[in-house]
Amino acid sequence: MSLLEVESINTLYGDSHVLFDVSLRVEENEVVALLGRNGAGKTTTLRTLMGALSPRSGTIRLDGKPIHGLRPEKIARVGMQLVPEERAVFGTLTVEENLRVARLTAQKPWSLDRIWEVFPRLKERRTSRGRTLSGGEQQMLSIARALIRDPRIILLDEPFEGLAPLIVQDLIALTRRLAQEGRTIVVVEQNVAAVLSFAQRVYGFNNGHVVYEGQAADLRADAAPMRAFMGLAG
Repeated sequence: MSLLEVESINTLYGDSHVLFDVSLRVEENEVVALLGRNGAGKTTTLRTLMGALSPRSGTIRLDGKPIHGLRPEKIARVGMQLVPEERAVFGTLTVEENLRVARLTAQKPWSLDRIWEVFPRLKERRTSRGRTLSGGEQQMLSIARALIRDPRIILLDEPFEGLAPLIVQDLIALTRRLAQEGRTIVVVEQNVAAVLSFAQRVYGFNNGHVVYEGQAADLRADAAPMRAFMGLAG
């Protein structure tokens, strides 16, 4: 039994059918990347997994237990955390207050000292309000808020989007470290080279369908299948 099992989910935005019979699995301690062009259905998949959208049909199981149809806060309590592309930190709260709020309903939360060890920059900014942080610092805080709840699985939506190259390198190093420590991660990201450096398996999306499943190492060796589902020439 896989940690996360998704079987034939169909998701709609209003009358628009966005995901078509999407199936995937994620093993414990595995990093899985969802790749594809913008609008291919990757973020919709993460939002469906997290309960922000309800699938019209299909099943989602976390550790063997059905979670489709549950509200996001209930899914969070059973061990899944989404780090959204928009980061969504509390701008009027300090860094430390953001983290303390995230700890409130966690069953086995990390200590703040453990968070400071992983994110020394956040320790330096612990009394700063969320709205005063740089984009990179807000992304670190968003990831830290997920980690402090010690989730079974983390969903990362475009974690490197819109950030300065040096900040991206720091976040890539952080994500690699989490992967090496055995964190279970599902990541959506347009920086394909970065993702393939730490992911183990890949699902390719095109127009709401899963059109590819394979090992990241295989795509590193031969990018032809990826060029096909990404719609790239050559």
